[in-house]
Amino acid sequence: MQLQEAMEKRRSIRRFLNKEVSKEDLMTLISSALLAPSWKNLETSRYVIVSEETMLDKVKACLPAFNQENVKAAPVLIVTSFVKDTVGFDKQKKAINELGNGWGCYDCGLQHMNLVLKAQELGLGTLVMGIRDAQKLSELLAIPDDQQIVSVIAVGYPDIEPEMPCRKAVEDVATFI
Repeated sequence: MQLQEAMEKRRSIRRFLNKEVSKEDLMTLISSALLAPSWKNLETSRYVIVSEETMLDKVKACLPAFNQENVKAAPVLIVTSFVKDTVGFDKQKKAINELGNGWGCYDCGLQHMNLVLKAQELGLGTLVMGIRDAQKLSELLAIPDDQQIVSVIAVGYPDIEPEMPCRKAVEDVATFI
């Protein structure tokens, strides 16, 4: 699959088949994520891959009801985070500009895009969810206090083929000077 095709076909999947995703494919997704650029190549993004049934149920309980429904059959949830006060900071832990830890989210987002595009190439679907109980997830998964949880990404085989939603035209979002 070519990159353009992966970008055009990728959708947020809100219904999954109850079918296992191999550890090899999950390793490939994370490896692909790590190919994204990051601030000073620090690679502070972190991933907790949850596929064990009991733990999946506990992680799903940290999502709002509508997303619990969206991912009820998803066989994998990936909780993403980044190490705080590193990306966008100097050696004294002082923010270099007004975005501060926003750069950690930016780097994590770049990696997310690689991950979801690779999933598309592998025939997997994803749903990136930003509404989650970060405190409960941190406690449940023993995520250290120096990490900021960004999202929960559902991964699995799609049980739906959503249409492409309308997209804005380049002229609506870009200014050429």
